[in-house]
Amino acid sequence: MDKKKIGRRISLCMAFILSLCLSLTGNLTSGHFTVPGFLISFVLSFVISLVIGFFIPMGPLAEAVSMKLGCRPHSLPARLVESLVSDLIYTPVITLAMVGMAWRNATAQGAQIPFVPMFVRSLLISLVVAYVLIFLLQPVIVRMILRSAGVPGPDFSGQPGRRG
Repeated sequence: MDKKKIGRRISLCMAFILSLCLSLTGNLTSGHFTVPGFLISFVLSFVISLVIGFFIPMGPLAEAVSMKLGCRPHSLPARLVESLVSDLIYTPVITLAMVGMAWRNATAQGAQIPFVPMFVRSLLISLVVAYVLIFLLQPVIVRMILRSAGVPGPDFSGQPGRRG
């Protein structure tokens, strides 16, 4: 499997997980959880995540930022920076779309909700949730997909000389 296909599989898995968790988080924190609302939010978020993941080479971009900051590849500081880069690219766009949709639906039913406070609150929660998810799950997904492709994965332990 070539590098591009591996990158797309990683993007697909991360898009699914982030969309699922952020949609669930958004719906639960709104206080108005409904299955249709969750499903619509999930699909919208998943499509946005796929578009971002397929058009922005997240892995190379995040690695370039961590290298620019002097982080050793696959070290804890590099993972912290790379997770932040991914979080800051995906989460605001996904959150804006989901909050925009929820706000439009609420105001269409007569609710008087100011958009900016609703968005800021949701964005702060989503940034934290997404950061933790990206930090914890991305190495697992990368390793899993690389193994399934028969490629030895990077060592995320931070110990020199080990391979995952």
